[in-house]
Amino acid sequence: MSGHSKWATIKHKKAAIDKVRGKTFAKLSRLLEVAARDGGGDVAVNAALRTVVSKAKAAQMTNDAIERAIKRGMGETDGKVYESVTYEAYAPGGVAMLIDILTDNRNRTAADVRIIFSKQGGSMAAPGAVGWQFSRKGVILVAKTVSEDDLMLVGLDHGLEDITSDEEMWHVTCDPSQVWDLKNSLEAAKMTVNSATTTMLSANTV
Repeated sequence: MSGHSKWATIKHKKAAIDKVRGKTFAKLSRLLEVAARDGGGDVAVNAALRTVVSKAKAAQMTNDAIERAIKRGMGETDGKVYESVTYEAYAPGGVAMLIDILTDNRNRTAADVRIIFSKQGGSMAAPGAVGWQFSRKGVILVAKTVSEDDLMLVGLDHGLEDITSDEEMWHVTCDPSQVWDLKNSLEAAKMTVNSATTTMLSANTV
């Protein structure tokens, strides 16, 4: 391979990586804005913002970019105003779904979501028709370098409610208000925490 063609290949790969990273940063920026607007810009008291900041740093978003997004959410700079909207729906086969969306135009987004479900054989649900089947939980992924017994020994004193697993990770659930206390306690015990977040979990899984 000539030097020119090798450089062209590297340049093409870098452009593709930058494109994906740009989309990720744009999504994280909107999440930061909404979290800051809804709960304030102090990560010490805003658990939702703390979660997104953690995700942004894990994605290698710069501190400056994170701070700018938070300021936009606080109304300290000009720009589009995004809001978080949750839609309830049924996928084909009657599978219940909760869909969290960030939008700067609630009416347009509602119409778009309705069209997507209609085309795919699903349907929108009335408010409350689906939501009761889910509950918000803190979810922490811990590397399987520790035993389940050790995980429980530390976690039960800090809000741990349940443990499940896959081949590589322990999936620890807790009350969403305790996710950061539990995460910090696990890390203090030298356990490797892969991620910590709050999410909606279904009461029934298939």
